[in-house]
Amino acid sequence: MTELPSVSVARRVTGVLRVLFGVVVFSMVVWQIADRVVHNVFRPTEYFSYFTVHTCLGLAVLFVTAGIYSWRHASDTRLLTIVRVCFFAYAIVMLVVYNVLLRDAAPAAADAGYDWPVFPNEVEHVWAPIIVAIDWVFAPGRFPLRIRAMWWALVYPLAWVAFSLVRGAITGWWPYPFLDPNGPNGVVGVVIYVVGIAGFMAFNAFVAVFIGWLWTKIRPSQTRTAS
Repeated sequence: MTELPSVSVARRVTGVLRVLFGVVVFSMVVWQIADRVVHNVFRPTEYFSYFTVHTCLGLAVLFVTAGIYSWRHASDTRLLTIVRVCFFAYAIVMLVVYNVLLRDAAPAAADAGYDWPVFPNEVEHVWAPIIVAIDWVFAPGRFPLRIRAMWWALVYPLAWVAFSLVRGAITGWWPYPFLDPNGPNGVVGVVIYVVGIAGFMAFNAFVAVFIGWLWTKIRPSQTRTAS
């Protein structure tokens, strides 16, 4: 019977920090929901349509799961590592798109007079992506992936875009201005934004996989065989 590798102290510390981070991110979403409920502006079908909300809820589940797994196992599985690559790509896109395109965007007409709570908004759009990047670069025990694994990062976002466009055509509501074909940039503008953001997301996933490959060269004893 093959003896399982022992779990290092660094790996267990990583596990604890991941769980704490997952709980913090989830609490930021709860904070936003509670604040909108109090101000009578909570519209669930709209709130849960934002890619940021999906990403933050996904990060909460991912990091709690990864943290528990880290406590008990010396290295992550291939599936867990692929999911981490995906959310690395999503988090960096969330950071850049929010701060470049959406930070100063006008609120929705239905939210006139309401301001999102600042602290959870900053945690979700700034600090969470930074922590995700730090975790990916420095956390021990990742499974080495081949470059082709980067394409998994596009599956969910493209499905979300398709859903958002169909829903918008039916309801007239779009979660982000750059997805609205009736906006000043028209359909061409939507296509340009979607292709540009998808390309940036694929690039982020490539960077994540490449960083993992570098670690296999620096610390080969701490990784498994690439798959």
